[in-house]
Amino acid sequence: MTNCTTDPTLPPSPCAEPDSRIANYNILPNTVFQITGSSVPYDSYTGDMVHRFFHMWQQSDCSVADATKSNPAGCKNDLYPFVGIGHGDGSGANSMGFYNVQQGDAPLFKRLADQYTMSDNYHQPVMGGTAVQHIMIGTADAIFWEPVEGFPTQPPAAQVADPNPKSATNVAFVRDGRWTKCGDQTQPGIRPITEYLATLPWHPDRTASNCDDGKFYMINNTRPGFLSNGQLNTAAINAGTAVPPSSLRTIGDALTEKHISWAFYGGGYNAAARFDNGSTDPFDVLIGTGGDWYCDICNPFQYAKSIMGDPVQRKAHIKDAVDFFDELDHGHLPAVAYLKPDSFDDGHPASSKPGVLEALAERVLDKLKAHPELFDDTAFFITFDEGGGYWDSGFFQSIDFFGDGPRIPFIAVSKYSRGGRVVHTYGDHASIVKFIERNWGLNPLTRRSRDNLPNPTHKLDAYIPDNVPAVGDLFDMFNFETSVDD
Repeated sequence: MTNCTTDPTLPPSPCAEPDSRIANYNILPNTVFQITGSSVPYDSYTGDMVHRFFHMWQQSDCSVADATKSNPAGCKNDLYPFVGIGHGDGSGANSMGFYNVQQGDAPLFKRLADQYTMSDNYHQPVMGGTAVQHIMIGTADAIFWEPVEGFPTQPPAAQVADPNPKSATNVAFVRDGRWTKCGDQTQPGIRPITEYLATLPWHPDRTASNCDDGKFYMINNTRPGFLSNGQLNTAAINAGTAVPPSSLRTIGDALTEKHISWAFYGGGYNAAARFDNGSTDPFDVLIGTGGDWYCDICNPFQYAKSIMGDPVQRKAHIKDAVDFFDELDHGHLPAVAYLKPDSFDDGHPASSKPGVLEALAERVLDKLKAHPELFDDTAFFITFDEGGGYWDSGFFQSIDFFGDGPRIPFIAVSKYSRGGRVVHTYGDHASIVKFIERNWGLNPLTRRSRDNLPNPTHKLDAYIPDNVPAVGDLFDMFNFETSVDD
């Protein structure tokens, strides 16, 4: 694979060409294939996929005419390579690749799944990529453009998506934007999705978490309106490439109101804040430039004016990954802790590697076990923000306009989750919000957020909720009555 990153200080990235390292890459059958092999060891950089909102709806190819008993949403998931190749991103064929844990790939994740409890029915909650998934993990909802004094009342037209094809011979979008006015049926790309939702027997078109009239919702990666030092990113907000300060209620707000400790620890946050304060140190510049290595779009709380707009709240709750490990070394953490690796360590295709993420997860687990009293009281959840644009065969619910999307890994590590169990209860990132709320006796965040959805019942099918739409609260991954010692 040719490296098309010209800057030698940055990780390699693939050129827009077939990955000739894959065995038989030019005669692969029309199905899935194993990524790893003699020329692609597990510790390899690989190509990045398409993971954007309208692209993923297109990849999923959903129609009630294709619904079956085992797939009542009727999503065939048969257009992954077409979307990647058709949109010219150079990675379309890689979307059918998989890692083979039975042949040594993902060794830590396999060991943890064998020893603790994993879900094989946990999903990314929104079609598309990184930012929208993280918003959901912090709010159980979708974020929208709010009129804020001094800023435009809506995003510039150049940033609003138009997923219609450019021409009869070019399927690339007219405008691959960041925002959509999805409550307006006359807007490009909206009617096909809403009409599909209206045909499903559980009426996801009526779900409370759907699009509100008149609002523009973020659908693709868009930076927070707050810089890492708490100042407003005025130029980016005006350009529509950052979200105006948001009043969307977060699980952090709910925890703070009940005096329950919590923090978000983002890798590289301190360097990004120094960069935003004017630092010219090369390390700070590398980490802080454009959110490339400190992932500001991965921090749902950096969008919230109640947290980032308040210096006291920001100092108390927004921290660096180095602070996480320092506190862990001293044997204490807040009641709820989010740890987000920087872009070197997060396992993202092209810019990172899965084994690097595994090493970080193992470091956390080793340090937890070094403090048995802390490990005894901790549930360590390991998951991905989204599927990365890789194909998956599993059913996913159509909950509302935004998703769900494909399955993603989820492992619960705890003294109460031992035994190598596999739980089939349907879940997505709103399940983490529901777990926190149930564990600490909190109410759903708002009337429309997905944490209002019921827990699934699975009497008829192990994977499809009888009471669609429904997402679990993860409590069935634990046995709090008994635990087994190491």
